[in-house]
Amino acid sequence: MPRWVLHLDLDSFFASAEQLTRPTLRGRPVLVGGLGPRGIVAGASGEAKVHGARSAMPMGQARRLSPHAVALPPRTALYRVLSERFFGVVRAWAPVLEQIAYDETFAEPEALADADADDVSAFAERLRAEVRAVTGLAVSVGAGSGKQVAKIASGRAKPDGVHVVAQGGERALLDPLPVRALWGIGPVAETTLHRAGVDTVAKLAALETGEVTALLGVAVGTGLHRLARGVDDRPLVERGEAKQVSAETTFDEDLSDLGAVRAAVAELAEGAHRRLVASHRAARTVSVKIRSASFGTTSRAETHADATTDLATLTDTAQRLAVAALPDAGVRLVGVSFSGLTTAVQEALFPGTAPEPAPAPVPADRPEPEPEPPPGREWRTGDDVAHPEHGHGWVQGSGHGRVTVRFETASTGPGRARTFRADDPALTRADPVASLS
Repeated sequence: MPRWVLHLDLDSFFASAEQLTRPTLRGRPVLVGGLGPRGIVAGASGEAKVHGARSAMPMGQARRLSPHAVALPPRTALYRVLSERFFGVVRAWAPVLEQIAYDETFAEPEALADADADDVSAFAERLRAEVRAVTGLAVSVGAGSGKQVAKIASGRAKPDGVHVVAQGGERALLDPLPVRALWGIGPVAETTLHRAGVDTVAKLAALETGEVTALLGVAVGTGLHRLARGVDDRPLVERGEAKQVSAETTFDEDLSDLGAVRAAVAELAEGAHRRLVASHRAARTVSVKIRSASFGTTSRAETHADATTDLATLTDTAQRLAVAALPDAGVRLVGVSFSGLTTAVQEALFPGTAPEPAPAPVPADRPEPEPEPPPGREWRTGDDVAHPEHGHGWVQGSGHGRVTVRFETASTGPGRARTFRADDPALTRADPVASLS
């Protein structure tokens, strides 16, 4: 019986979510990430990618490559809702998933157990259509006999397509690829294989198993050799609960004031605490990471006797650890994490003091968005805004006591831009999720 694994990947997820909810941006290059001088790109639209911009690139470099791109800060709440809708659709078609990220998953639908390649293609097209109907986003789907082939096939399907590798066609897909394309081959393994004259998957597959294990070791070499030959029977594994919750940020300018460091730690602890409470768990261990201006990194951790969800306790511990880890030079980065997670929480001494539920946790496989600015009348590009007359909008620019807002949502089409005084009482901060309406 043929096995069919699907790999689904929402196209340019972060940037596409911005284009969906801000129609003026559709068809334009968009960059999502940190906007400061040390900002990193979390996502780039297809229009920005054609100029060489990509995720994990310094924002300054990406903006030089795509000078007409609109750069926006991440909106985690929006992405979370769209991700939940996406996975809700896919899970209805395939109950067992192996989630890779916010926007990416493997699936092995039972309905495809006896299917041929044409049936799989038709199934994938129907699934893609439902994802677009529910989320408004495009998804690319790859299909093959295992996860390795399905993942490569979805890359071939981009953008917004389906690519099915027929049973028996694995080697035709894999053989021409560089060895680095195989799952599990990193820079070290690639260098080792290149020194042995092995630079393509076909050359790796042609070796005897013993030759591969002599180069890469038994544990790694055996599995990679099977993958090179198109044999991939690894089962899908549901993603387990995260072993820690964390938050970190890199500052646009190094912090040199102790009060500023303590304030940053408190803000990060609060962000990690929201994810902790949302996971219905408590933490025993608090860890802090401090990176200096010279890029030296120091970590400190402390484990409590009992697990707790008390924000004050967790924050006090984090601040104490941060002070102990302070470098002589300025502070470039601060991170706070809670681990030793358990559902066994010590009862509160005073009933009714438990924290309120918070939004779902942010997966740890994506960069943390920049912290939200404190409430006030300062506006930044990308902020969501509400106005009693004009509705929902977003800040296109501000300065000199003025702010320009474009009023539009996913359902309105391109909207009109209006300029207000920055302190106009009719302008209020809005929930990013409202831009989906």
